[in-house]
Amino acid sequence: MADQSSIFERAFNPVFQALITFGGVVVVTIVSVLVKATGLISVPERFPWMAAAAFMLCYAMFNSVFSLSAPNMAKYWGTSIYSFMGLAIASGFSAYLFSSLTIGEAGSYRWIYVVVTFGYLVFLGMMAFLKNIVQFAQREEWTQPRIRQRKRK
Repeated sequence: MADQSSIFERAFNPVFQALITFGGVVVVTIVSVLVKATGLISVPERFPWMAAAAFMLCYAMFNSVFSLSAPNMAKYWGTSIYSFMGLAIASGFSAYLFSSLTIGEAGSYRWIYVVVTFGYLVFLGMMAFLKNIVQFAQREEWTQPRIRQRKRK
């Protein structure tokens, strides 16, 4: 019988996660260009920037959850942050190529990039804090509950 473990119990390589995410950015952007060319629906000019920001947020959420199962949190964090930076640069460059708009010309997407980046760092911090709490709780002895004395009147 196959192993029934959850996907969230495995620490996937952050570089692999970033490459898959960047592939998603490119595929969604190409599909939007094709849809725009057919004239089925109108696609905003800034859609490639929206796709890049959305996939960066997905990377941030999933990467921080996968960090819980990493055996060496510091090494995983280093690789994750560098992968996130590469993803942000590559996604931004692809959004520029497809839309011909710089991030400054794309309106509020500069701030969205900042918020997603800050949120990613907060997600990583929260996961590290949660992992420390769980490790502390697992080290404690829970077999002997403390007996409390009642105050008698």
